[in-house]
Amino acid sequence: MAVVLKDNVYWVGAIDWNIREFHGYETKNGSSYNSYIIMDEKVVLIDTVKKYMFDEFYNRIKKVVDPEKIDYIVVNHVEMDHSGSLEKIIEISKATIITNAKAKEHLELHYDTKDWEYLLVDTGDSLNIGSRNLTFVKTPMLHWPDNMVTYCPEDKILFSNDAFGQHIASSERFDFEIDYAIESAKEYFANILLPYRTLIPNAVKTVDTLELDLICPSHGIIWKEDISKIKEKYLEFASNNISEKAVIVYDTMYKSTEKIGLSIAEGLMDSNIEVKIFKISETPISKIITEILDAKYVLVGSPTLNINLYPEVARFLKYMEGLKPNKKIAAAFGSYGWAESATKHIKNTFDILSFDTVEDECLTCRFVPDEEHLEKCHEFGKKLAKM
Repeated sequence: MAVVLKDNVYWVGAIDWNIREFHGYETKNGSSYNSYIIMDEKVVLIDTVKKYMFDEFYNRIKKVVDPEKIDYIVVNHVEMDHSGSLEKIIEISKATIITNAKAKEHLELHYDTKDWEYLLVDTGDSLNIGSRNLTFVKTPMLHWPDNMVTYCPEDKILFSNDAFGQHIASSERFDFEIDYAIESAKEYFANILLPYRTLIPNAVKTVDTLELDLICPSHGIIWKEDISKIKEKYLEFASNNISEKAVIVYDTMYKSTEKIGLSIAEGLMDSNIEVKIFKISETPISKIITEILDAKYVLVGSPTLNINLYPEVARFLKYMEGLKPNKKIAAAFGSYGWAESATKHIKNTFDILSFDTVEDECLTCRFVPDEEHLEKCHEFGKKLAKM
């Protein structure tokens, strides 16, 4: 059923209980596609849902209003998890689309829009819909060029699009009903918004100028009691602040690379550094990136396979390269047989990301490391902790 957020303001989205992959990373808690209805002299729908969830979405709208009576549809973002049901709901309602010029361009590249009517808005523009006004603010590259947010001052609601979202499928709709909301928001930030983190402080400043009772994102729960906390966390996620933590990421064929990584980890732990160790083939990439977000050290290990990287390590490095974490102290390690190559590829990614690479002869090993070699790796971990 639809959920009442304020008088005549409703959540009418769809819950995707079974989705386990989104943009290449695991969504272990599913997700939701949040859409909102405002009932006033004009009926306004804010965003839609993925195409395959149209029926659930449509049935929720019908609990509130005849869909034919929708006057406006606000498109805050064109990506198909938000706009996938747009064609069908426009066909039914003949509503006018409220969006910005860049989003109109994107819509025309996604759908057959020749009969659609538009009201194009820019930052600061407002629309009166009766007893309420809607104000629009463009937020380009959070995380597409077309992004914008919508604010209703009378209800003190910010419809924040992808900002402040999380991938959570739940019967609960509010932050105080879910004890892992902040943790999920951090994972969402690390895997979606991290490349654009320098834009976050100005976005939060803009949000700080608004009176807010609710922040309603496009995915996950709605922020009500923890609005100040999530704004504070977003500034923290976007900062260059790091903790005394090392993330060791590897894959292995015959455990030689694993032994090197574990020995380095022991040296770091002996020096009171928090250590997180992940075998890539057994760990969701989204979890690894979330831990890397505020880590001081990143160590990546791979055996050399066909004068190249182990496939899972290559996949991880490309994913991390796209997300562009802030600067780290980094080291590449691994085993090889007759020609060492894997660490060269790893260090190339470190160079692209402007990580400070630390090198040592103990970080590579031909075939199987002996006890003496592993002791050197242990000592390397201690030295690394002093940097």
